[in-house]
Amino acid sequence: MTVRAARPRASLEAVAVVVPAHDEEDLLPAALAALRTAARHPALARVRVLTVVVADACRDDTASLAREAGATVVTGRFRNPGRARALGVRRALRELGGPAARTWIATTDADSEVPPGWLAHHLARAREGWEAVVGTVVLPRTSPLADRLRARYEETRPPGGEWRHPHVHGANLGVGAAAYRSVGGFPPLASGEDHALVDALKRAGHRVLPTALCPVLTSPRVRGRARGGFADDLAALGPCPGHPEEA
Repeated sequence: MTVRAARPRASLEAVAVVVPAHDEEDLLPAALAALRTAARHPALARVRVLTVVVADACRDDTASLAREAGATVVTGRFRNPGRARALGVRRALRELGGPAARTWIATTDADSEVPPGWLAHHLARAREGWEAVVGTVVLPRTSPLADRLRARYEETRPPGGEWRHPHVHGANLGVGAAAYRSVGGFPPLASGEDHALVDALKRAGHRVLPTALCPVLTSPRVRGRARGGFADDLAALGPCPGHPEEA
């Protein structure tokens, strides 16, 4: 994979964090708590961080829990991660209101917990001049699928040198607002909207950094909220005796 060299850029003033959610009352509180911790990182002391949860066709308390946690909440009935992420980004950028060149968009998932340095990592890469950061995910060590996922990643690692992984996860993705708008944003896809956005950024010549340096902890479930999502990837790793959803 060819990765264009980055150029240093001006400081960012705001970060829009977007979290699509469908019936995620069980896992969303932990996801939002992790985001609050990440937003308190000293590197973001002068950066405004706005978290938007898009409650998509929820039948549980996802929306109310998100509001109680301090997130901005928008609702819809899409059952479509692409439309949900795009709606969340629109709302966040409208509310932040600053120049696109000084705003970063970060997306994660409601069943995922970002590490404390996640937003600082994204902003550091953005300040280096990268226009998009494509990260990886990990599973809890207690999951019987954790070793298989790690092995799948390692299969793509070439011997020696720096590793630019080929994976894309909406749970660990960041992009400058100007680059995002230039390619039309997340397409309205029921699955693969994250891949489509990254592909569009590359085709347009934006500087895209695949990196495994700051992975996001995500749910090991194999029955996902969205068809064609990461849960299906985990299910494709094969039967897994001992997994709670296979009991």
